[in-house]
Amino acid sequence: MLIDLKLDKKTVIVVGGGAEAYRKTQSFVDSGAKIWVISKDFSKDVQKLGEEKKVALLKTEIQNAKTFIESLNPKPDVFLAVTNNRELNLELIKCAKSFDCLVYSVDNSALSDFILPAVAKVGDVKIAVSTGGKSPAMARVLRQRIEKLVTPDDLLEIELQAKVRSILKDKVHDSKIRSKILHEMLNNDNIKQALRKGKLQEAEESALKLLEETQK
Repeated sequence: MLIDLKLDKKTVIVVGGGAEAYRKTQSFVDSGAKIWVISKDFSKDVQKLGEEKKVALLKTEIQNAKTFIESLNPKPDVFLAVTNNRELNLELIKCAKSFDCLVYSVDNSALSDFILPAVAKVGDVKIAVSTGGKSPAMARVLRQRIEKLVTPDDLLEIELQAKVRSILKDKVHDSKIRSKILHEMLNNDNIKQALRKGKLQEAEESALKLLEETQK
């Protein structure tokens, strides 16, 4: 099951400062969460995130997982152990579970509450690709293929659908009829032709005309 969490104003803590920690942190950068990345060393990419104020960096070496977890303030809503020390990751996750937060270990999917799928993001379109943790590399390959399938007129169609949906909610109270009209828009040749040319305004006019005809 793939779920898009609402993390606005939540606290995400990532322990680890290398390449893998950077990739995992990137998954949360646009979520609206307060992100802390904690490590004794940081890669250039992680440092750049800190410089850009996208995350807060805390440079420290963890000597005792339990003491470290108990000292965290604020307490995390999401906790990720992404170090190259398997034993440390294990201890961190075990202790973090006492916070009743969601936990993720880079090297122990059995203890993790979630996986981080490869996400194809083009405009407002987000498509998550997961191999169930079996092959992150293949998930990235599939994500790249999917990104190439989303066209500019697909993105314009999304804008058009959003505008017409807003109008329909005021004019058409039956949800089944609203759905029928929106699907007719998707298959309307005039609308599709306008969107292929990048003419959103023309597509809107055709959509409104279609709406008027359905209400007669």
